[in-house]
Amino acid sequence: MDINQIAKMAGVSRATVSRYLNDGYVSQEKRAAIKRVIDKTGYVPSRQAKTLRTGKTDVVGVIIPKINSASVSRMVAGITPVLNDTGYQVLLANTDNDARREVDFMRLFAERRQVDGVILIATVFTPEHLDAIKGLNVPVVILDQNLPGYSSVHQDDYDALRDITALVLKEARRPAYIGVFEEDVSAGEMRHRGFTDACAQAGVEVPDEAQVTAEFTVDSGYTCTEQVMQARPETDAIVCATDSIAYGALTYLREHGRRVPEDVQVTGVGDGELSQIVTPRLTTVHHHYKTSGAEAAKMLVGLMTGDDAIPREIKMGYELVVRASTR
Repeated sequence: MDINQIAKMAGVSRATVSRYLNDGYVSQEKRAAIKRVIDKTGYVPSRQAKTLRTGKTDVVGVIIPKINSASVSRMVAGITPVLNDTGYQVLLANTDNDARREVDFMRLFAERRQVDGVILIATVFTPEHLDAIKGLNVPVVILDQNLPGYSSVHQDDYDALRDITALVLKEARRPAYIGVFEEDVSAGEMRHRGFTDACAQAGVEVPDEAQVTAEFTVDSGYTCTEQVMQARPETDAIVCATDSIAYGALTYLREHGRRVPEDVQVTGVGDGELSQIVTPRLTTVHHHYKTSGAEAAKMLVGLMTGDDAIPREIKMGYELVVRASTR
């Protein structure tokens, strides 16, 4: 079944059917005739043919750094309903934290014009990333990082870490920090800076051996806590850049007879579901990841439809969620 057969069965021209399928003007009588034939035959227009006619795919590419990340899954949960409700399908590209693969996906989207727009849940910006973003021939929104000159939705990681560090310093004078690689500006550099500025403001000096870098995993959190506690057994608070790292810290401290929060306070970032289940329940930062995903999708739809041509930046709010792992 093709558009010519639909036109013949409805008693109209091929051009009339084409206008109907593309929401152009068709008289009520002819519209009703075409609809009866489509309903009877179950005809579905070819996506490839529509792309050739309109230059649009009705597909949005979403590039994610890690498919099993709690924060990423919440962002995607915010993205998909907005795009689905506006008639777009989502093409999910998982990079497994491989920066080169992020670049490859952007170049693939640009070369083959498989999508009408791109949401990049970003971690790092290498020169190759910047070149690939510039080379995109479709609108792009950066999510979870801020890139000047481009529409972006990101978290307030600096203020969040400064505030949660100030919270633990009310009852601690020998804190440690377990962060992530600082090429990730938001989760790495900004969170670390928030910690160090809060310590400086409180007149607390933190030696280098009490500031270490982990991966985004529970195991790495465990190993880094072991490293910190062996180098500085007097540590009385561990501020972690993510909840996963904090879960590893809690496990190490429990296995080695350190009470939380009586001996050592522990905090995280993310407020994942496990933060309410671990023992003790984790004090953390609640970032509005799902809402940020929805805002990024709305922003992209505006760019794709031409309703929002000027790049905008949205910095999300946050909440401190104080639970039993701090005093």
